[in-house]
Amino acid sequence: MAWDEWEGLKADAEARGSTQMRLNQRPADQGGGGGGPSEDLTSDKKAWVTAGEGVTGLKADIGKALTALDNGQAGLGDTAGCRSAAAQKELYDSWKKYLGDVSGRCGELGGLLERSGHDLAKSDESVLTDLDALKVKYADTEAVGGRAPKEK
Repeated sequence: MAWDEWEGLKADAEARGSTQMRLNQRPADQGGGGGGPSEDLTSDKKAWVTAGEGVTGLKADIGKALTALDNGQAGLGDTAGCRSAAAQKELYDSWKKYLGDVSGRCGELGGLLERSGHDLAKSDESVLTDLDALKVKYADTEAVGGRAPKEK
């Protein structure tokens, strides 16, 4: 996929509008120590659901990127005997897997946010456990090649 196409997809996503969340909190000038609960602290179910829908909606743009990636790869054919073609195929496979994982992560994270917004019955610890499980499931792979030497 050409860089211009990627930039276009990002611009389309931005044009749809971003989801913003606002957390109510105690004004800074009230003192009283750090970070304790406030009677005025509220959580808006709609904000959680909207954030989840926005994250889940990213899957469509990633699907377009995957289609463009597949179309750009069409016709490569047999890569035997041509190192640059084999390298390109390896890069394609890597990006296809990566974008598939990003799409899956968006779907699961979006669903988690939506569910959290619908019931708001889960404890913070439970939501954190779910988020940590997503981190483990979709852990980024190490970079290939060009690694800096480890410091001693």
